[in-house]
Amino acid sequence: MRRVTILGATGSIGQNTLDLIRRTPEAYQVVALTGGQNIAQLAQDACEFGAELAVTADPARLSDLCAALDGSGIAAAAGPEALIEAAVRPADWVMSAIVGVAGLAPGLAALGQGATLALANKESLVTAGPLMLATAAKHGATILPVDSEHSAIFQALVGEDRGAVERVVITASGGAFRDRPLGDLAHVTVAEASTHPNWDMGQRITIDSASMFNKALEVIEAKEFFGLTPDQIEVLVHPQSTIHALVGFVDGALMAHVGPPDMRHAIGYALNWPARRALPVERLDLAALGRLDFHHPDPARYPALALARQVMEAGGHSGAVFNAAKERALDHFIAGRIGFAAMSDLVARCLEEVGGVSGQGCDTITLESVGRWDHLTRHHIDRIVAA
Repeated sequence: MRRVTILGATGSIGQNTLDLIRRTPEAYQVVALTGGQNIAQLAQDACEFGAELAVTADPARLSDLCAALDGSGIAAAAGPEALIEAAVRPADWVMSAIVGVAGLAPGLAALGQGATLALANKESLVTAGPLMLATAAKHGATILPVDSEHSAIFQALVGEDRGAVERVVITASGGAFRDRPLGDLAHVTVAEASTHPNWDMGQRITIDSASMFNKALEVIEAKEFFGLTPDQIEVLVHPQSTIHALVGFVDGALMAHVGPPDMRHAIGYALNWPARRALPVERLDLAALGRLDFHHPDPARYPALALARQVMEAGGHSGAVFNAAKERALDHFIAGRIGFAAMSDLVARCLEEVGGVSGQGCDTITLESVGRWDHLTRHHIDRIVAA
């Protein structure tokens, strides 16, 4: 029986993970579940799966969680330290699905215990890739990618010589506004940006998909995880979201991962790795699908991709600056303080004015240094918006 912890259990990734565990409950023992504001869901899942510990990230909601778990025998806790406590409880497999840079510290803590970390939190590698990989190596831990694109690359590389990789192609749906006239992007609403044409995801990731900031993070993540150079990574808009990524080799061959837009495939692959087991996902009917379309992303429509390349070239803590600026700009968009198109302008300005590039200050990436650059960047964004 595999002992499992899910960090971010109430989000889309966490719920899909629990859906898979629910189908063969005898194979898993749930150690800890963490969540945010959805206390009812967190408590319900903790009781259903017999978790030892349930944690809410919000200390103000601890009393609500305790009340919801009353009589269950499940321990309840809240706040950042409690998230670390959940991450370090003995477990074989830990899902890192907390959204944003908040997932970095718990993910590192799990790696420090030598666990297999199923990484859905792309911000961890964007802000602290070298630290994540070094921590895993030091403690004999394994990181498995859960983003559909990175899982696709990982699967395409099984049994292959990584030195023979010439390029990787990451696909993008293009988001909700791939066909919207450019001049209209400044006026799109939060509600419009919160609807994805293919995937069922949370609001923040869906909006990041519409702006292509989600893909920008994935490009940086691919560089860190697979040890690629920036010029080895390509992005293509693929509206059907059926091919998730391709790996090109030095002999000209392209290895593609093809599957339905269902996150349970990537989650299930990581959950069962190194085995491959049956999953409750759609089987593609290629004849019914009929066609697969690809085109290069329009730089004017998706400036986030150029900013990602800037980050990859700059190195240092620029990933932390990029991510913090992106997260805070998104906060301001959701709150109605800035327009949709203004988010990329804010991030570009932060990369120029805050910096974080290699050679500026301390280049050694630590949890504390990421926190400093993150804090500095968020305050800088707030000052710009308030001006």
